[in-house]
Parts: sequence; structure tokens; C-alpha cells
Amino acid sequence: MLVDTGANVTLLRTDLAQKLKEQLIYTGPNISLKTATGEKTEIRGKLDASIECGSRKFHHRIYVADVTDPCILGLDFLKKFNFTVDLEKNEIRTGGEEIPLFSASVQHSKSCSVLVKKRTIIPARSECLIQGIPEAPGQFRYAVTDFPSQVSQKGVLVAATLVDLEMEVIPVRVLNLNNKPKILDKGDVIATCEPVVDIVARPQEFSGAQNLQSTLENLQILNEEQRIAVRKLLNEFQDLFSICDADVGRCNMTQHRINTGDHPPIKQYPRRLPLARKEEAEHLVKEMVDNGIIEESSGPWASPIVLVKKKYGSTRFCVDYRKLNEITKKDSYPLPRIDDTLEQNLKSADSSMIQRLQGMISKHIEVRLSRKCRCPLPKTL
Repeated sequence: MLVDTGANVTLLRTDLAQKLKEQLIYTGPNISLKTATGEKTEIRGKLDASIECGSRKFHHRIYVADVTDPCILGLDFLKKFNFTVDLEKNEIRTGGEEIPLFSASVQHSKSCSVLVKKRTIIPARSECLIQGIPEAPGQFRYAVTDFPSQVSQKGVLVAATLVDLEMEVIPVRVLNLNNKPKILDKGDVIATCEPVVDIVARPQEFSGAQNLQSTLENLQILNEEQRIAVRKLLNEFQDLFSICDADVGRCNMTQHRINTGDHPPIKQYPRRLPLARKEEAEHLVKEMVDNGIIEESSGPWASPIVLVKKKYGSTRFCVDYRKLNEITKKDSYPLPRIDDTLEQNLKSADSSMIQRLQGMISKHIEVRLSRKCRCPLPKTL
């Protein structure tokens, strides 16, 4: 547990919160906190829990987030229960009880050196992997390799890497910056290892195979024969399904054309955004640029952007193309009646729904006409 007077709220790590019996209160996806490094971390929820400090238990509301430490006691907790922090004595006090911040029985592991296993020659201005062994094995298991302070290794850089000291050989990536080959004899110190206090499993993007497996597990109404048929079908066409929000895809079978005839260009000025929404709009624009959805352009056409809140709290980035649509010559396509389609589905034993991810931006627009889709952004963006 970490006592942090710089934290405004008390935090609990997500994996620990899931093990507690207390009911987790989920918060909106737009709520986040800013870390000491300036990065934003999403709040997963909040819960009411009992925190034991010394001989007393304190009932307090804590927030759940993907943090490194198991629990962070913030300023809200310290103020609420009148805690006093004494850095000189390394203790906190409340109600006459003194609680040490660092236990005298705790032995902090020191860093250990990594030695070269066998004589190695690193060519001039080259990089290679060197086999290393810990100088004093058994102190701790996981560590991060770092550059040693020995003068003899001047002109050599070591990459910081997470390693398992229980392995027979520790791989150390070394770069020789000198114009001459570097000779490392057996037993030379090539790196130092700093112990890893904690390893937190971060949520990762699901791969197609993982997503497929979770989909099949939810199909409880199917028998084994039907599951095999569905698995075969989904495996065959798995490239058609999106695995994350950034995986939009693009339809290259045809190009979207905007036929405005001889109408002169329509130029609309950008609408003012509230200060609270400008940062959000900036993030959405950067995200679309990074994913190759939009690009910078110049031209006489322009339509304003609109930010619309979705029902789950996230924001949809929209462009007001109403004036452009008014002058566009539309093509008529024979679409079936919706009621006829629904009646046909009633005759089927099974039915499913597939939602197209960001369908409006997954179709390629003809290059010479894409200038008509321009949307001017405020100068701050």
C-alpha cells in the first residue's frame, strides 16, 4: 500500500477490486484521472470498502483504475480521518496511534550485476545479444537490466529489458558506439539488474482468434454440430470482422462519387466548440489521422464538424453535410420494404444481427471529389 499525498483520491488496482466482495459501481467511460507523468488513466469504477491501517478499520469510497501499486491512499483518505504524516519518523498518526510507513522487518533487495558468460567480441558500431549470468542468483526473480557504471564499459550501451533471473542465460542487448571492436571477457560486468517490485497485467487488444473463441462461448443455444459449423464459417471469413475500434477496414470494390453538377463550391465556417470539448475533438482528429481515415487537404469546399454524445457516453465525430447533400444529384436504388424483410426473418429458426463498424467512413471516396468532404477545424486543433 502506498501513501501518496499528491494523489487527490484513493485508488485500488483493477485486478484486486475484482476479487473483493464489495459491489463495484461502474462509472462513465469519459471519466479519467491524470497521473503524475501527465498521462490519462481510465477510471474503471468505484466501491465502498474497509481499509485497515494499524489496529483500526476505516470505511471509505475508493476508485478502481489500472495503477501499478495495489492500493494508493490519497489525500481524501488522509484528510477525512485526520491522518498526520511525519516524514522525519517515517510514520503516519491518527487517533493517537503511530503507524510506521516502512516496516523494520522488510529487507529491500539490492541490485545485482550481470556477468558475461563467455568471451565476446562486439564489432565496431554494431549491436548484438550477449549471454549473461547473474552474479548473485536467488536474490529476486524478475528484474530490469540497466547500464552499469563501470568505466571499462564506456562507449557501450545496454538496452533496458525485463528478464527472468531463473533462466539459465540472461539475454543482454548491447550496442558498441566505438569505431573499434569491443572485447568483453568472461566474467566482465555488462549490466546491472534492478528488482521488479510488481508486474501488472494490462488489458490488451483481442486478437481475431481470441475474439472468435469468446463469441463461440456465448453461443450456448447451439449444439456441438452447430458450433463446428459456425466456427468453420467464422474462421473462413474472420478477416471481415473488426477486432478493435481502430480496425475500420475499407471497401475497395467501388468508389463513392459526389455529383454536384455545375454548382459552385459551398464553404461554411467552423462552428465554435466549448472549451471543454476542444481537447476531445483534438484527440478524435488525431486518432482518425493516425488510423488513416482522414488527411489534411485544401480546397474551396468546407462543412462544419459536430460532436454528438452517444448513449453510452462516448463521442461521435460528425460533419454537417446537409448543404452539400441538398445540391448532390442522388442515385435511386431499389431497396426492399423493411416490413417484408422482417416477415421473411420470422420464418427462420435462427437469426443474428451484424453491426457495421463506422460504415460511413469505410468506403473509399474518389480522389478528385474528396475535396468536397473537407471540414475546417478551429485553429487550436
